Amino acid sequence: MSPLPANYFDFFGLERKLDLDLRDLEQRFYSLSRKYHPDRFTLKNREEQQHALEASSILNDAYRTLREPLARAEYLLKENGFDIGEQGSKNVPPELLEEVFDLNMALEELRGGDSTARQQLAEARGKFLAMRDQIDRELATQFAEYDRTRDRAVLEQVRSIMNRRKYIRNLVNEVEKELV
Repeated sequence: MSPLPANYFDFFGLERKLDLDLRDLEQRFYSLSRKYHPDRFTLKNREEQQHALEASSILNDAYRTLREPLARAEYLLKENGFDIGEQGSKNVPPELLEEVFDLNMALEELRGGDSTARQQLAEARGKFLAMRDQIDRELATQFAEYDRTRDRAVLEQVRSIMNRRKYIRNLVNEVEKELV
């Protein structure tokens, strides 16, 4: 029994990239699943059974993380020493200050019983979803740039863009919660 790689990319035998071939990842996942499935180790000693259980657990966590672009980016950022804590409400991206102020006013009006604010919230939701889509395009560009250059400054850009995206996601969630 060889020690299990702690890094998800290494576990799958993949290059540490932000843009992965998802079909290749899935094939590697199924191959490793067959290799480490605990049922294959029922007649083995306790140590080998435990090794298979640990491998299966890491494999499942790694697959869930690497198959999702944003989770993969967060993982790679963590692996490179970046803090990726939750975007706080006090850290409003400067370009969103006016929209956030208007949104908060509309939310207060709706919560206060003014149903006419629903239209404004629906429009804000549409605007924020468009912003999120634009951010996703920016991320795709930065992912490709990082994979090409392996430049740490690009990872800093990715982190900044992802923080903006989290902030916008939180705004969309807040609006959707009120519109339900």
